[in-house]
Amino acid sequence: MKFRTEITITPSVSKIDQNCRLFSLGSCFAHEMAERLEHIGIPTLCNPLGELYNPLSIEQCVARLLEGRTVTREELQRRGDMWFSYHTHGSFDRTDSEALLESIAKAVGEGQRALRGADVVILTLGSAWVYEREGEVVANCHKMPAGEFVRRRLGVEEVVASLERVVDMLSPRKVIFTLSPVRHLADGLEGNALSKATLRVALGEVCERRKEAFYFPAYEILVDDLRDYRYYADDMTHPSRVSVDYVWERFCDCFMEEKTIRSGEAFLRLAEAAAHRPLHPESEEYRRFRKTMLQRAEALCSEFPDNPVAARLVECFAPEK
Repeated sequence: MKFRTEITITPSVSKIDQNCRLFSLGSCFAHEMAERLEHIGIPTLCNPLGELYNPLSIEQCVARLLEGRTVTREELQRRGDMWFSYHTHGSFDRTDSEALLESIAKAVGEGQRALRGADVVILTLGSAWVYEREGEVVANCHKMPAGEFVRRRLGVEEVVASLERVVDMLSPRKVIFTLSPVRHLADGLEGNALSKATLRVALGEVCERRKEAFYFPAYEILVDDLRDYRYYADDMTHPSRVSVDYVWERFCDCFMEEKTIRSGEAFLRLAEAAAHRPLHPESEEYRRFRKTMLQRAEALCSEFPDNPVAARLVECFAPEK
């Protein structure tokens, strides 16, 4: 007997491997996938200005990074003794405005280099609800009073137009769209359903119209394939570790050849070894371990000479000077 309906995913013609450079923008689910890509040796930069949830904020961020346009002093806001920008995540907030501007400029520079050099861009939409302040959609409300914002749900055509502009800006890069399976319960179940439905219809339209765009059904995998509360974390909002593992497996099946997955396993073992904290770092046994890991990292560096993840692993195990 079958107790679930597995989703059929058409494998992508364009494949991802350790020679590709990826860039990821979107919700917290985007971070989950980006971290796993890095661990298997696929260079990926995710959300240099912080997490983004709605399509218009993603569009604004893509334009800003491609242009290398940082935040100006005039755009900064103040809450108590903290300076912030409505274009960045709260982790950027500083008590010193100069330090804030410097950190944002650094992140924009890093993001511009990574986005311009990317072969594939992954965009993960989380919500169709937006908050507007003085007629402009903000990326983050920074806990400012609700009365300062107008909250509304984007329409399908609005989302389609925004995402088509994004695809055009990113051309000729391949764009993989996903819809975050994270439930936005603050909108209520009805509001969450309307939001996700709006985004899903818009994504269908964009991927039909633009040959560079591909939709990966992370949302459907969790909602229709796994379809059980046991696949959510304790907050009943975010996917559990098991469900993210399953989504990741389906992603690999769709976008990677078997040889890429095998190479990724070698990267993953080295990343886990680099994260290991030994009880006796001065021991001869640990020195032999580091030497072995260094040899394996150097072998990956030889196989993928332009791969920055391999280069970082070599640095991790290289003898201290």
